[in-house]
Amino acid sequence: MELARPYLAAFSTRFLLMLQYRAAAIAGFMTQCWWGGIKVMVYAAFYNASPAAAAGAPISLAQIITYTWLAQAFLALNPWSADPDVSLAMRTGAVSYDRLRPVDGYSLWYARSVGWMTSRAVPRAVLMFAAAGIGLPFIGLSEWAWQPPPNLEQAALFLLSLVLMTTLSGSIIMLINIVVVATLNDRGVNILVMPVTTVLSGNLIPLALFPDALHLVLFIQPLAGIVDIPFRIYSGNLAGAMAWAGIGLQAFWTVTLILAGRAWMERVMRRLEVQGG
Repeated sequence: MELARPYLAAFSTRFLLMLQYRAAAIAGFMTQCWWGGIKVMVYAAFYNASPAAAAGAPISLAQIITYTWLAQAFLALNPWSADPDVSLAMRTGAVSYDRLRPVDGYSLWYARSVGWMTSRAVPRAVLMFAAAGIGLPFIGLSEWAWQPPPNLEQAALFLLSLVLMTTLSGSIIMLINIVVVATLNDRGVNILVMPVTTVLSGNLIPLALFPDALHLVLFIQPLAGIVDIPFRIYSGNLAGAMAWAGIGLQAFWTVTLILAGRAWMERVMRRLEVQGG
């Protein structure tokens, strides 16, 4: 615990700091409610237009509606951009301070990045559950609401998958951070990462709705563990051996990307030069 204390302090400090931005959380929640409602209505229109096709779909309308609300609730956990603190440190040269601290640089940035992500996700997820999980059934729109997991086993598997989703997302953000350090610019990588992550994570549409020939490739690639795997586990669309396979892939990619990120960051930092004074 003594060794972990600096990183826990970095996480908690960033988490508590970002929680102060309540207006941003409310604005983000309202935006995500709007887009979530639009997507739910689109899916309902498609599924209701062809009941025969919907009956053979790999994911049911009820599951896809819950999937949509979950994706909106935890949108801030998506690795869409570099940590803004890292980007700012590179522009100002403050990155040299982190290099002089008697801690592991990768772990410090990782803890800060995860604190930044989770602090934005937690309040929005709570508000989204209140609106889509409680509010919609209250006004008679239960069929469009955020449904609970089908059983306790799926709920427990989802909690495990959610933890791995967060750690995996943090490892991807660290790769983006390292690109920022190597290129001294965050705009290019942020522009490129967002559309790729949106499509391959399942945030645009669930990966189960892609053509059958692509299902295996999309399932085993790392970005599936950010949205598609955890939320399909929650809804019961991934159960039993397939759910454990998804969790195993999340763990595998987390460890792999952390190890790759550590090696790459060490190499980049050895060549880093800070000018000015």
